[in-house]
Amino acid sequence: MELSEILKLCDHTLLRVDCTSGEIMELCDQAIKYSCASVCIPPCHVAGAKRYVGDRLKICTVIGFPNGYMTTAAKAFEAADAIKNGADEIDMVINLSMVKDAQWDAVKNDILAVREATKGYILKVIIECCLLTEEEKKRLCGTVAECGADFIKTSTGFSKWGATTADVALMREHSPAAVKVKAAGGISSIDDAETFISLGAERLGTSRIVKIAMQMEKDAEN
Repeated sequence: MELSEILKLCDHTLLRVDCTSGEIMELCDQAIKYSCASVCIPPCHVAGAKRYVGDRLKICTVIGFPNGYMTTAAKAFEAADAIKNGADEIDMVINLSMVKDAQWDAVKNDILAVREATKGYILKVIIECCLLTEEEKKRLCGTVAECGADFIKTSTGFSKWGATTADVALMREHSPAAVKVKAAGGISSIDDAETFISLGAERLGTSRIVKIAMQMEKDAEN
């Protein structure tokens, strides 16, 4: 698979808690240069990034991140605020406490509230696979689909581990075709990216692929 095609599937990501506006602008420049799907950045940087890139690049941000245990009302407000500030795509974290309590109606309502706040925009639902049983993962595939989300996403990248091949395969198998899969966390090589794509991932949350492309360009110049 051509590197340029992989880059088009990447949400070029910077979610470090101390990232600066200068770093965000640099991230945007890189994402534009390499035709990435979007940049995925903290909510506080959305407005500034949108002013900086205009219509040249999609802005993705995270909601209820990284723990997901905010109230449903707080998540819905945060999502609406992000859209108001210029976000094009929203990656929300589910409430894992609700999952572990088997409060499936509450899980669904939590997602639906954010879906309502983001009508007309891309919504990705992070289920944090590393904290779930196989049955919970399968059930969440159905729940995410019922809520009308556009993507189901493996991980925040802030918990025990990120995307695994087994989880991406499971999510693709148990999600309807209308729901796409995003793999995120630990994607550190072109081989990783190609593997996840071959298993059905249509979006990758990573910063490493752009860094690899930059290094390849640098090596070619020397």
